[in-house]
Amino acid sequence: MSTEADAKPESFAKDLDVTMEGQESSGKVYRLDEVASHNSEQDLWMAIHNKVYDVTKFTDEHPGGIEVLIDYAGMEATYAFEDVGHSLDARDLLAQYYVGDLHEDDRTEKAATAETEESGGGSSSSMIMLGLAAAVMAVGAFFMFGERT
Repeated sequence: MSTEADAKPESFAKDLDVTMEGQESSGKVYRLDEVASHNSEQDLWMAIHNKVYDVTKFTDEHPGGIEVLIDYAGMEATYAFEDVGHSLDARDLLAQYYVGDLHEDDRTEKAATAETEESGGGSSSSMIMLGLAAAVMAVGAFFMFGERT
């Protein structure tokens, strides 16, 4: 389990509006070490996209089970949240657990996180896979429908 938040290309956040920036601020600001003190099943907070959420009451309802929430309790969990690919409904549901913003000094860069630029990002590997799939289909079609002599 990594506690390091890796930045995903900024366009990801813009295109999908996943950063929850529309979340109205409560005016409360929390340091990450304060969030870290809420790390149990009975008191479970996490930071996602530089927002702080108290998800204690959600543990029994979480479709992925309580274990994954416990794994990231008291932590910056944006990467884990995005890695799973939560739906827009899940993002809307998260809003009801919002308690405040992460302190400026503890914020991650524009927090739609996943792969780092150093790893090449996900879009280029997706394009490679798409190209390979197309090539395999073309070869298969050639052998199935090509003229036989």
